[in-house]
Amino acid sequence: MDQPSGRSFMQVLCEKYSPENFPYRRGPGMGVHVPATPQGSPMKDRLNLPSVLVLNSCGITCAGDEKEIAAFCAHVSELDLSDNRLEDWHERATLFILLLYSSLRSPAEPLVSKIVSNVPQLEFLNLSSNPLNLSVLERTCAGSFSGVRKLVLNNSKASWETVHTILQELPDLEELFLCLNDYETVSCPSICCPSLKLLHITDNNLQDWTEIRKLGVMFPSLDTLVLANNHVNAIEEPDDSLARLFPNLRSISLHKAGLRSWEDIDKLNSFPKLEEVRLLGIPLLQPYTTEERRKLVIARLPSVSKLNGSVVTDGEREDSERFFIRYFVDVPQEEVPFRYHELVTKYGKLEPLAEVDLRPQSSAKVEVHFNDQVEEMTIRLDQTVAELKKQLKTLVQLPTSNMLLYYFDHEAPFGPEEMKYSSRALHSFGIRDGDKIFVESKTK
Repeated sequence: MDQPSGRSFMQVLCEKYSPENFPYRRGPGMGVHVPATPQGSPMKDRLNLPSVLVLNSCGITCAGDEKEIAAFCAHVSELDLSDNRLEDWHERATLFILLLYSSLRSPAEPLVSKIVSNVPQLEFLNLSSNPLNLSVLERTCAGSFSGVRKLVLNNSKASWETVHTILQELPDLEELFLCLNDYETVSCPSICCPSLKLLHITDNNLQDWTEIRKLGVMFPSLDTLVLANNHVNAIEEPDDSLARLFPNLRSISLHKAGLRSWEDIDKLNSFPKLEEVRLLGIPLLQPYTTEERRKLVIARLPSVSKLNGSVVTDGEREDSERFFIRYFVDVPQEEVPFRYHELVTKYGKLEPLAEVDLRPQSSAKVEVHFNDQVEEMTIRLDQTVAELKKQLKTLVQLPTSNMLLYYFDHEAPFGPEEMKYSSRALHSFGIRDGDKIFVESKTK
């Protein structure tokens, strides 16, 4: 469906949250705000505005009446404006200034004298899929985001210059989303952002570790780094340098990275606080079975408590570490990883486990007794009694309807068991090599 064209923020707000389209609701978390209508407002009675406004994909191109935005949106804490057509940072900034600042006078806009008189409350802002690369963000405009703690700029193609300008004016920013922005490099600002805890920068074109390390310089307090779908080809950094660059990193996602060496996995041990890792879809692990992948990775990362979203229990860790020892027990010493020697010190040198085939037997060699004759034959155990009768028809020269079958287990203390149910599968009798099948005629 095509987006409506040339619509203002205030126009969309009035339509979506009018009493007819968004009736008053009671209950915890609704956050409904019913402000007094400004004089001269086109709204007849009121707007039922929650503190979380979702105005995505509405074709918004401009702010609209500043006084009405100031009156109706002073309480807003979360705002989703993704997938609109906000191309002008000044127009966007007008929206956020109205939502965030207590007061502002702009010589360029004399109609706006006093905008908002309350404390800033906007904490979450989503500008994804807006063409933010079509205009330059001035630092004065960026200041309007100052109260935001979570900022989403996915698929906005925002330049690093724009990101740096925003970061300088967001002293409390904790979460930043920069996915799908076609970044091939990372540009470091002159100052870092110590408040940021979580960075999503997935689905870009960051392949060289020299670019990834810059993120540690920019965000020294980073707790969670999501690098999925970036094809990072190696972790080329001395161990002590990794610890200095990411001293607080607790979680990292390298889903579909280009890692091809176990040395890259071992490097993850250099992050002093790392607890959670995602490593699905990397070339290194493709030749291994699902069981081998998980156990070999767990054994190499002793401090990780969650792998690919699943908790690593104490029992699973011990099983994985013992598996690791057995996996390398016959490998030449010069090819054995250092972790092997650490685990041998912990558990001792373990012998390979005996291989036991637990698959059900598919056939059996049995003796078929009929009158005074005995024939050895191999029968399939996945067939039914009725199908066995058809197989025996030529041998015993009896029609299936006139045939009685008895099964005798040569190791069981009981006598023969009549095979009376035609649809019963042979494997359910527990037939094994050496057992006997007796055939009798119903009309002797």
